[in-house]
Amino acid sequence: MAMRLSAATCGVGIIFLCSSAAMARPKTCADPSCSADRAAVGAAIVGVASMYNPFRPGYREGGPATASGERYESSAWTAAIQTNLRKVFGGVRYGKSPSYALVEGMNKKVIVKINDVGPLTPGRVIDFNERTMRHFDPTLQLGLIRNVKVTPLQGKDWTAGPVASGRV
Repeated sequence: MAMRLSAATCGVGIIFLCSSAAMARPKTCADPSCSADRAAVGAAIVGVASMYNPFRPGYREGGPATASGERYESSAWTAAIQTNLRKVFGGVRYGKSPSYALVEGMNKKVIVKINDVGPLTPGRVIDFNERTMRHFDPTLQLGLIRNVKVTPLQGKDWTAGPVASGRV
């Protein structure tokens, strides 16, 4: 009897361990946005995000040409990072292809193309273009988005735009 009870207990333990291991496996997905966390290049940077638009009256920063040589496009999913973070994001420079980052804040996630750099106001780590800022602040009334987490992404084949909840 003791032998049967011992065998049953052992069997339950093995089943429990196997099911726990199966539940702990990472999910797989063919969509690039699913693997954003696994494709992170560097450590996440947390700070304040703001917005720039060189064509909108009252915005003094930036200009129509970005550091990568592209023109500023208010309807794209782009952003500029603090100049001293240039190396972290693969060296955004003229003629070099832009890099990408996963930005998280206000319970939203978006993949942005980093195509510009600038001497942002101290404490700010990223400047969104207008479309990206509207994702986080549809009315553009906040001005600043605090505690955004910006994670550099590896590779150049990302699709910029919002990341579905639970996908990353």
